[in-house]
Amino acid sequence: QVQLVESGGGSVQPGGSLTLSCAASGFTLNGWSIGWTRQGPGKAREGVACLSAIDGGTYHPDSVAGRFTMSRDIALNVVYLQMKNLKPEDTGVYHCAGERGGACLGAGRGVRQFHSWGQGIQVTVSS
Repeated sequence: QVQLVESGGGSVQPGGSLTLSCAASGFTLNGWSIGWTRQGPGKAREGVACLSAIDGGTYHPDSVAGRFTMSRDIALNVVYLQMKNLKPEDTGVYHCAGERGGACLGAGRGVRQFHSWGQGIQVTVSS
């Protein structure tokens, strides 16, 4: 079965860095679009990163562009979200998600439409 399992997360001070991992099993990352969403307190879920199966590019909304970097290790079947210069507004529950042949739409926000999801992990940015 298709499975995504996140790891990492936790608490970090503003300006700090954190890297999330998402291990995929039951499928190969090639041919899949994979991304990350987050949902902060009182906020709607938003896509923050998407790696496109169409062109291989990575996409981010303006809220995280320049601070978040998504990458993948095909051999290990793992994707990563490296986050730096974290802000309190980055606090939330982060999920990885995937879609076979999916497209990254709306500067990566379309990842929220994907159909395979991890369990979610908490990221808290506070002093």
